[in-house]
Amino acid sequence: MNIVLFAMLGIFIFMMFRRNKKTKEQQATLQSQFEPGVEVMTSFGLFGRIVSMDDAENKVVLELSPGNLATVHRQAVTKIVEPPVEAETPAVPDDASSLTTEEAGTPAASAETPDETLKRLNDEGKKDN
Repeated sequence: MNIVLFAMLGIFIFMMFRRNKKTKEQQATLQSQFEPGVEVMTSFGLFGRIVSMDDAENKVVLELSPGNLATVHRQAVTKIVEPPVEAETPAVPDDASSLTTEEAGTPAASAETPDETLKRLNDEGKKDN
């Protein structure tokens, strides 16, 4: 029984060290991508653009808004902010009555009257029973 407990403790400690190693590797990769002009976020939630970096003192100067600069420790910068990608909007035909549902080729719900929708739903309920 004691052997099992020591084995579990050993596995737990191994996993903890492994996780710390991965985190340090990810942080090192992120730090290597820092350069002036990159949009970043700090660990305390400030967003800004890197203006300059001092590797000797581990300082980064961020421009939070035009004319407002903040100096933070290099490790406080935790994330590179990617600009949002705009999704393409699907083309909608001019004639909405030509739209059909994928299930059975029936007209879309927007083309049905409320009475037709109620009748269709009641009929579907009767088929299931």
